[in-house]
Amino acid sequence: MALNRKLRFGMIGGGRGAFIGAVHRIAARMDGQAELVAGAFSSDAARSRASGADLHLDPQRVYGSYQEMARAEAKRPAAERLDFVVIVTPNHQHFPPAKLFLEKGFNVVCDKPVTLNLAEAKQLSVIVKKTKKVFVLTHNYTGNAMVKQARALVAAGHLGKIRKVVVEYPQGWLSTRLEATGQKQAAWRSDPKKSGAAGAMGDIGTHAENLTRYVTGLHIAELCADLTSFVPGRTLDDDGNILVRFKGGAKGVLHASQISVGEENNLSLRVWGEKAGLEWKQEQPNELVVKYPDKPAEIWRRGNGYNGPAAAKASRIPPGHPEGYLEAFGNIYREAFRAIAAEVAGQRPPRDLDFPTIADGVEGMQFIETAVRSAKLGARWVKFPR
Repeated sequence: MALNRKLRFGMIGGGRGAFIGAVHRIAARMDGQAELVAGAFSSDAARSRASGADLHLDPQRVYGSYQEMARAEAKRPAAERLDFVVIVTPNHQHFPPAKLFLEKGFNVVCDKPVTLNLAEAKQLSVIVKKTKKVFVLTHNYTGNAMVKQARALVAAGHLGKIRKVVVEYPQGWLSTRLEATGQKQAAWRSDPKKSGAAGAMGDIGTHAENLTRYVTGLHIAELCADLTSFVPGRTLDDDGNILVRFKGGAKGVLHASQISVGEENNLSLRVWGEKAGLEWKQEQPNELVVKYPDKPAEIWRRGNGYNGPAAAKASRIPPGHPEGYLEAFGNIYREAFRAIAAEVAGQRPPRDLDFPTIADGVEGMQFIETAVRSAKLGARWVKFPR
């Protein structure tokens, strides 16, 4: 649906010093379909104003709190009103602004995980259905072109029935007690009041679970989790290893760690079926390796004509020019904009939308809470709630 104008959005969080806020702004503006016009960038009013000035926003639309922003923006005429808001705060501040803005009639884009806990996620799901607004969860790795190609190969039966999945996400940036130095990103991730019940498993393990489900279509039946806090004085887990049994009989291993010294963002997914296997690595996102029992492995590369329509749609430039993290984020936004534009125009959304929704958010929170429960029971098998 074409509106013949850019979508207008506001941002909650993401001010000075916030890594993920800048990423969202780049991704949202990548294809020239949206513009940032308002924001409550910090709970500190002065910092919020300074961030708005950095971004050259109208000072009248830079707010000291998301509550103030919601009240003021809801009163603006249709020609100025926000089409959606982007929430990029720590986890404990996802649910309150999402609830408020949805109930005031705004579409919402929210960073992952969707909320602080499962109860909030379920409540938010009810609100999304009641308000009929678009809710987008930015599990950005599913926006990669070769992830979409992997998904298409699995769906087409290229691998046969899936037997085994291994997904890993090792990082090393929290291998020391960085939170004790005042580093803001480490501090809130290590605080259960702000991060939730899990540390590394909630922060990056959710990405691993979501990527697995997106590519394979498999849902967890039960899991056995061993979560550890290796760094002395740290409350939440900084390393986790999970055995997974999927519905349909496939088995898997999910590993997430933030104390793997020397690792950066080494997310990888390996899937084996009865006929073939595949492997994708986030740090080499333009390649997908497909392996067979009786012939050499194939390396599928982004941007080439042999890829399917989903991968082609997710590619912006010719092969050999690398695309990665920011473009994947941009793809999530580009798909979201199709839904938001239709909602703003009062029309039905397209049927072929491809972005994470509130349902993915609820399943992610179910994953976190099931993993934590299993670990507290001494790494016992626990059935996944449905």
